[in-house]
Amino acid sequence: MIPETAMVLAAGLGTRMRPLTDDRPKALVPVAGRALIDHVLDRCVEAGVKRAIVNVHAFADLLEAHLKRRGDIEIVISDERALLMETGGGVRQARALLGDKPVFLCNIDSVWAEPHGSAMARLARGFDPVRMGAQLMLAAMDQCLGFDGAGDFFMDEHGLLTLRGRMPHSPWAYMGVQIIDPSIMDNEPLEPFSFMRVWKRLIGEGRLYGAPLGGFWMHVGDPRAREQAEARLAAAPAL
Repeated sequence: MIPETAMVLAAGLGTRMRPLTDDRPKALVPVAGRALIDHVLDRCVEAGVKRAIVNVHAFADLLEAHLKRRGDIEIVISDERALLMETGGGVRQARALLGDKPVFLCNIDSVWAEPHGSAMARLARGFDPVRMGAQLMLAAMDQCLGFDGAGDFFMDEHGLLTLRGRMPHSPWAYMGVQIIDPSIMDNEPLEPFSFMRVWKRLIGEGRLYGAPLGGFWMHVGDPRAREQAEARLAAAPAL
């Protein structure tokens, strides 16, 4: 089943994107004439998502006003104006809004190609909540731009993930979309924390899985990466 709900993590400060975020949240930085958050929400709609929870912090009023223009998906705001909760804490704060069925979690700074149809829908079809706490969509390291790391994960033939750790490089990078069983957040304290803490726990339990994106990923994390993404999209706008 395709989850009806996605959470879009849009509350970050966007410091690496300055000066483009001096007067707006990172979510509203345009790429190829469209705000980053709309690129993500478009992919959610294409996958069959009906409802998006969006957390807000910096320039929250601007972001909320922008989101009111969309009529193709229900928008629910998770307000972090008082305290930025980071990636894990933001999901934990929104736990009551997530429900109990699997949900997508999406970063705000990812734009990707889908030559084989909806990658999010494929991710959902491969998710088994009996075996998995979370399944991450992964980009091959030779199929991305704007990512300055050496890879994040190793993935075995069953899709089970382990972290790169001290290895010099790994073949897979997390590209900013995952599907989770919301109950994995239930025992986390309500405080700011990175989602990496949840991943490490799931790895210890043998419940963190991955799946290939099957397309090109653009990590739009800074102005240079934005320029590179716009150049690629201009050369292949239909991706």
